[in-house]
Amino acid sequence: MFAVTVIVIVLLVVALVAVAGYNSLVKKRNRTKEAWSQIDVELKRRHDLIPNLVASVKGYAAHESGTFEAVTASRAAAISAGAGTNPAAIASAENALSSSLRSLFAVTENYPALRAQEGFLGLQEQLATSEDKLEYARRHYNTSVRDYNTATQSFPRTVLASPFGFRPFEFFETAADRETPVVDFAAPSGSTAN
Repeated sequence: MFAVTVIVIVLLVVALVAVAGYNSLVKKRNRTKEAWSQIDVELKRRHDLIPNLVASVKGYAAHESGTFEAVTASRAAAISAGAGTNPAAIASAENALSSSLRSLFAVTENYPALRAQEGFLGLQEQLATSEDKLEYARRHYNTSVRDYNTATQSFPRTVLASPFGFRPFEFFETAADRETPVVDFAAPSGSTAN
């Protein structure tokens, strides 16, 4: 009788640990999906601002059609990549969009009247705010991915993760995450040292 009681208690403890582990994995997976949805919201906001920004610049720099076409094509590719669920593909498309936006802003440097225009400044500020929110959402998502992936790969949860379909998530990394800033302390060409 005592042995049966001990076996029942051990089985109950194992069952409770399994249920708690499973629930913990579900909670972490849902938090990670929620964090991704925040990135998706910010990417959509960013994509919605770009046509207005391009239209503002077009009025001043109509001869820069290659830059406008690059921004438009990059935006379309980013929206298309965003329809999928592969963070690496989305990050690649977003990196291309960021690069084309840098080119667009480089064009605006040649037009002081445009840079002083209130509508353009508002769009530029909204885009900068969106970029900041996107960076925060990306960090939150990557933290959630790290916690979730660690939980699914740690014992005893790893025993539950595979049979119940808990698959690892990919991190959302941008080119800025991998680029090393270049610092050049050399004197600019054409200058003379005293």
